[in-house]
Amino acid sequence: MPAPKILVLPGSTRSGSHNVRLAALAAKELTLIDADVTRISLADYPLPIYDGDLEAKSDPPANAVKLKQMIMAHQGVFIASPEYSASVTPLLKNAIDWVSRVRERGDPTYAAFKGRVFAIASASPGATGGLRSLMALRQILELGCGALVIPEQVAVQQAETAFDDMDNIIDSRTANLLRTQLARLVDMARLIG
Repeated sequence: MPAPKILVLPGSTRSGSHNVRLAALAAKELTLIDADVTRISLADYPLPIYDGDLEAKSDPPANAVKLKQMIMAHQGVFIASPEYSASVTPLLKNAIDWVSRVRERGDPTYAAFKGRVFAIASASPGATGGLRSLMALRQILELGCGALVIPEQVAVQQAETAFDDMDNIIDSRTANLLRTQLARLVDMARLIG
């Protein structure tokens, strides 16, 4: 059976982002369990703020179409989501909103979010590790977009000291939770594949 294709994307483009580090670690761990991994940055897909009037006046932005196609080319998606004001980043929400609006060749609504499996995680300097962003992201993906999001999720607390010099998670319990989550993501992606 071919290795499932997993897309890894952080919901931040900030220099020194803990979630960029978490996404890089997830990509490394996924490769170790024989997934075919693609890691992207939303910085490579700049988009205007979603506006229904803008959408009505023209075709969706080319980067929204490219991002939708990138998601659809994978059986699984791992998102590392920072927490902003107890929710997801505007960057991530905007990308999801635009991708959800792209229709190609008669695609059904939310085509990029259906028929694949998602895993979500967060890293934050706070004591909850960005857990509130994960609750918001799960709601957006599952209720808003109809996505299948696996129940396992990881929240890395005190992220500024959570990683060692090799960008591995120091706390063995959290590191094992991440590995368990990623193994489930790969297993579910194989079933979908």
